[in-house]
Amino acid sequence: MKKIFKEFKEFAIKGNVIDMAVGVIIGGAFGKIVTSLVGDIVMPAISLITGRVSLKSLALTVPVFNSDTAPIVIKYGEFLQNTLDFLIVAISIFFMVKVINMLKRKQEEAPKPPPKPSNEEVLLTEIRDVLKDK
Repeated sequence: MKKIFKEFKEFAIKGNVIDMAVGVIIGGAFGKIVTSLVGDIVMPAISLITGRVSLKSLALTVPVFNSDTAPIVIKYGEFLQNTLDFLIVAISIFFMVKVINMLKRKQEEAPKPPPKPSNEEVLLTEIRDVLKDK
């Protein structure tokens, strides 16, 4: 039992697992932001263009010949809404990853400090300094 606990502890403390957990949490929060963007900004703008309050209300009712059963409703508006949500999420994530990659490139391009002098150069510098003092 101790061996299993030790293995689990090593697994849970690895950087990749923690990074993944942070990514999932940030992804959930980012999902809320994108959902708000779609529901509160994009969809009202689309409703101005289409004259509809919501795409979800779009449906096609297929009449049934038997009056005892309910008509068949094809809710293509919900499909359109979900497709639009997906596209906006995908575009948002694309731009977020693009910005992160751009920031990483800037960090990588930071100037490197000059290399340390070799042991020979250090020794020669010490000898030069001793000779100057005499």
